Parts: sequence; C-alpha cells; structure tokens
Amino acid sequence: MSKLVSIAGQFRDDENGAAMVEYSILVGIIAGAAILAIVAIGLWVSGRFTGLCSVMNNSGIGTCNAAAGTGT
Repeated sequence: MSKLVSIAGQFRDDENGAAMVEYSILVGIIAGAAILAIVAIGLWVSGRFTGLCSVMNNSGIGTCNAAAGTGT
C-alpha cells in the first residue's frame, strides 16, 4: 500500500506532462499565426494583382486576365 501511495505522490509531483502540454499549445498558436499570416499575404498579393489587371485593362496598354494570371 505504501508503494502505491509513493507512486501516486511521484505522479502528482511530476511536471513533465504539464510542460509538454504547454509546449504543444504554444506550437499550435505559432502554427495558427503562421497560417493566418500566409493566407493574409496571399490575399493581399491577389488583390494587388487584380487591381493591376483592372488598371491595365482600362488604360489600353494591354490586356490582363487576373483569374488565369496572364497578360499581353
């Protein structure tokens, strides 16, 4: 019985599992922030390209297809 109490006390005092959970949460937050940043940059670049195509089509300099990513 004392061995069981000793094991339970060691389990209660062990903080390795708690640290692993904290690091896992931190990695998840960093991964989420990285994904959001990549998506935001992609949307910004897409918007800039679409705006450039619109200006190019209206100016008579050439034509641009924003959906296909081609221009002449």
